[in-house]
Amino acid sequence: MGETTVPANPQRIVVIDSPHTDALVALGIKPVGAAVAAANEGFPGYLRDKLDGTANVGLIASPDIEEIAKLKPDLIIGSKVRHAKLYQQLSAIAPTVYSVDTGTNWKEQANITALSVNRSAQMTEQLAQLDARAAEVGRKVGAAGTSVSIVRWRANGTFRIYGPGTFSGSVITAMGFTIPSKPWSEYSMIEPSLEHFGEINGDYVFHTPGANSTATQQSVTDRWGALPAVAAGRAFAVDDETWMVGIGVIGAGRIIDDVQRLVKPKG
Repeated sequence: MGETTVPANPQRIVVIDSPHTDALVALGIKPVGAAVAAANEGFPGYLRDKLDGTANVGLIASPDIEEIAKLKPDLIIGSKVRHAKLYQQLSAIAPTVYSVDTGTNWKEQANITALSVNRSAQMTEQLAQLDARAAEVGRKVGAAGTSVSIVRWRANGTFRIYGPGTFSGSVITAMGFTIPSKPWSEYSMIEPSLEHFGEINGDYVFHTPGANSTATQQSVTDRWGALPAVAAGRAFAVDDETWMVGIGVIGAGRIIDDVQRLVKPKG
């Protein structure tokens, strides 16, 4: 959004998008306030113990400006794609830094968060360690030459298939798996109608429940028995908070944990 001057060692940070929350926690910093994905869910379960005492400042899609101001932050971190219209209000409260994207190109969000708190070297090391572990686990489970479909059930009677440019897709491909080619949107995903569930055609399937998606999930899973991954017992339900919401170093580590636990090495 231009230029701003941030404190050398900020003490009261508010984050209003999930990738930046994960990044701060990974760097050992507890924000004074953070936004949440859904009002009834609170902070992601895998981060909750690290956010004890952090104030909820409303939804990521529409953070509460008054609640943020009450916390007297000395730094606010968000994303341009979500919060561009709020920049003037937020920057009047405290220096405000945005990543360009959210979710897609997630390492950009991790790096801008680290830069904002003067810990770029620490984040660079963590990302390198994550990539090394992804490659190692991928070799152990025989990822090369194996495809994966990543699916999220939706409340509106549709589902999404996630491509290599998404957060979970990027972790999967870093492990050496491929993702079957699709006409990906600018956000690296497609959203077929239910009758096109045959698009879920990877050798493995990892699927997560979006909010209020039970009916959608059942509608497909009642009929998808002939899909190759399902017939072979290679379709797995995984945690939505880590695969879809928990975007960052810690969340990526949880995805690698899941793959290591669920995918049996070849041979």
